[in-house]
Amino acid sequence: MLTTGTQVRRLLQGPLQAAGLISLITVTALATPAVAAPTNDVIVLPGATSAEGVAVGRGATFYAGELFGGDIYRGNLQDGTVARIVDAPAGQMAVGLKVDDASGLLFVAGGMAGQGQVYDAKTGATVATYQFAPAGQSLINDVVVTKDGAWFTDSQQPHLYFVPIEPGGSLGEFRQLTLTGPAADTSGEFNLNGIAASPDGRTLIVGHSGTQALYTVDPQTGASRLLVEIAGPDGILYESGRLWVAQPFQNQVTRLRPSPDLSGAVVDKVITSDLFQTPTTVAVHGNRLVAVNAKFDTGLPPTADEYEVVIVNR
Repeated sequence: MLTTGTQVRRLLQGPLQAAGLISLITVTALATPAVAAPTNDVIVLPGATSAEGVAVGRGATFYAGELFGGDIYRGNLQDGTVARIVDAPAGQMAVGLKVDDASGLLFVAGGMAGQGQVYDAKTGATVATYQFAPAGQSLINDVVVTKDGAWFTDSQQPHLYFVPIEPGGSLGEFRQLTLTGPAADTSGEFNLNGIAASPDGRTLIVGHSGTQALYTVDPQTGASRLLVEIAGPDGILYESGRLWVAQPFQNQVTRLRPSPDLSGAVVDKVITSDLFQTPTTVAVHGNRLVAVNAKFDTGLPPTADEYEVVIVNR
């Protein structure tokens, strides 16, 4: 775990600026008591040397990404099988990811390369690569898919990037949305992080690690406003009226209950597990919560022997 300014500065001087991938400040515990999850499952990602993103698709299918290698895994949550479907070129990264079952496409945030990759969700074939910003000047961190397309966050710039999904599953040219209001704050070493969306796609929700808060964003204007303050937010997910927030430095996932108009949110539940080891992103499958262990507590880049997806009761 990174807890000192010296550690932060040293990591930021690295070639990949890896510290920009998670909140780099010491966080404080929420007042709500944690609820330990009972019996769990673990699915190891074979050969992975890092991990960060996870998403659940149709049925029991899940996808996970290798952070510093860019490779993508596809597996089954029920039988525990998993295989690598994307062998990315050297230097590519895979941060947050989301699958769109309607188009059969998998969208992956490409980190320091300033890119977003789009793959065939079944075969892993590359469908498109978008260069959102110059390499080294941005960190494309996470992505959410709405009924109209995919939105990506940039942890170094006050921008979101939108890739439209046309009828039939074809992709359009991306556009950049400049944020205003509190979510546009770039004073921290690392800023915008996770992203989610309301079911109708008319409101986006972004996590901001620098200010330790979640904000709503108007996808038409870029205007933002505070939703809730929360320590160390990483990946987020809006599902069935609840907002899930991965907090890797606290080694937990918090469930929030937003107001119907998304003007505020309160803590509904805090989930912990002995199997968590800095969970960075989350997905849901039925009554289970799916998280990926990034193991940033071992260092950046991490040095664990293996990386896994964990499944806990929610």
